Amino acid sequence: MRHISKVLVGAAGFAAAALALAGGQSDEIAKYRQLLADGNPAELWEMRGEELWKQKAGPNNVSLEQCDLGKGPGVLKGAYAELPRYFKDTKKVMDLEQRLMHCRMTLQGLTAEQASAQPFSATGKASDIEPMVAYITSQSRGIKMNVAMSHPEEKRAYEIGKKLFYYRGGSHDFACASCHSADKQRIRMQDLPNLTVKADAQAAYATWPAYRVSQGEVRTMQHRLNDCFRQQRFPEPVYASEAITAVTMFLARNANGGVYQGPALKR
Repeated sequence: MRHISKVLVGAAGFAAAALALAGGQSDEIAKYRQLLADGNPAELWEMRGEELWKQKAGPNNVSLEQCDLGKGPGVLKGAYAELPRYFKDTKKVMDLEQRLMHCRMTLQGLTAEQASAQPFSATGKASDIEPMVAYITSQSRGIKMNVAMSHPEEKRAYEIGKKLFYYRGGSHDFACASCHSADKQRIRMQDLPNLTVKADAQAAYATWPAYRVSQGEVRTMQHRLNDCFRQQRFPEPVYASEAITAVTMFLARNANGGVYQGPALKR
């Protein structure tokens, strides 16, 4: 992990950075991201996540260190770069947040409600899930995305995710594709990646989760997708639902070959 002092320096400079981001151009946004990259506050979430991962908890009073994220119990290195994937023990395709919830239930003995409680932090309500996701994903930093479609269920999840990506609905008759299937689109001053093109998909997907300057929190992929659906005026997806896993599968597969660089820094 990079040195903590850089984190504190980066955090201290955030107020000025946030003001600049609010009024800057897209190249200015990129400049600030570069300036703050060595002091990304997401590292504080990673440290907290490691503590939670190794902390005994739940009715069974055990840690999550034997959680199998697809590469064997306790193996975190490179695991996120291969998710979502099919798991034999559940006979389903799971993304990271689904699998983490599964481990908290099966290893620690939590109920589904307890394992999915407070998935996203809010004022005065910290989330244990966001830091654990930050820690797990950080263990894939520098590794190429390699999401397989060798199992029929993985192919099925990808196709469902693709349909959801292009599905138009809501009061605005929007789809994910409305913003993310063409080149050089923008909302206000923000460039929108074309997630159907490999280079854009790699750059976008391989940097989530991320510390969001505008929110002062690390946000997960599930949070990012929920926000997209909110902007489309769709109903809020159920946390760790199969629909979200399917969309994640579509996006992750499109990003294959890109080097994972998260948790990153976003506006």
